[in-house]
Amino acid sequence: MLCLPAGAVLVGLALLRGAGEPAAQPSPVAGDAVPSAPASSAASVSPSPSPPPVYQLPGDFPASGPGTWKYAPGKGDVLGSAGGLRRFRVAAETNIAGAELAEFTRTVDRTLGDPRSWIGGRERRLQRVPAGAAYDFTIYLATGETTRKLCALGGMDTRLDGVSYTSCRLPGRVVINLNRWRLSVPDYVNGRIELSVYRSYVINHEVGHEFGRNHERCPGKGRPAPTMQQQTYGLRGCRANPWPYLDGRRYAGPPM
Repeated sequence: MLCLPAGAVLVGLALLRGAGEPAAQPSPVAGDAVPSAPASSAASVSPSPSPPPVYQLPGDFPASGPGTWKYAPGKGDVLGSAGGLRRFRVAAETNIAGAELAEFTRTVDRTLGDPRSWIGGRERRLQRVPAGAAYDFTIYLATGETTRKLCALGGMDTRLDGVSYTSCRLPGRVVINLNRWRLSVPDYVNGRIELSVYRSYVINHEVGHEFGRNHERCPGKGRPAPTMQQQTYGLRGCRANPWPYLDGRRYAGPPM
């Protein structure tokens, strides 16, 4: 979550050579009318209930991994309509890729392709590319311990109470912590803010660092939290907000 001190760019390359904030709930689906004996008395199927909101994912998951990576295959659509093209890869640590990579990739594509995300300023376009293609940066989903090791190479400590807690960004590398990806954070969970919102937030926050954005503060109680606010550590009176552009304009808070 902190910016990288100068000189730490090349240190972590060996670990990254791999082997290998809300999403809308589905609308209720009305069924087709089922004709009965007289056509005039057709009965309608009841709408399917919406799935319950998800604030955290249950179940165990790995705390550490091998530090090797599986990359999302294929090339994504060009996201945005103006500006220079930035290409990125998406990868998950190999011991979690089978369970997480597909959803991680979908969420990254959906988040960065939203007009409220970083394409909203019409300063850049984005495109996901596969391993082996030319790229500008990579977005990794890493276990907590691998996140800690990678971020420490840039002088950042991701731990809270001895456990790897936050995500981080190093030049060309956005590292999302699996602990937060699955469990969100207390202010979101206690505020009944869905996990999908936190996921979009953490992607936009760390990618924002890759685009040169620094941390910002809550601009006032009850106002939306800036995307570059460290919402992982608390909303500080602001309302959860994953998007850097609101109502078509860049939304920011006071600098840290």
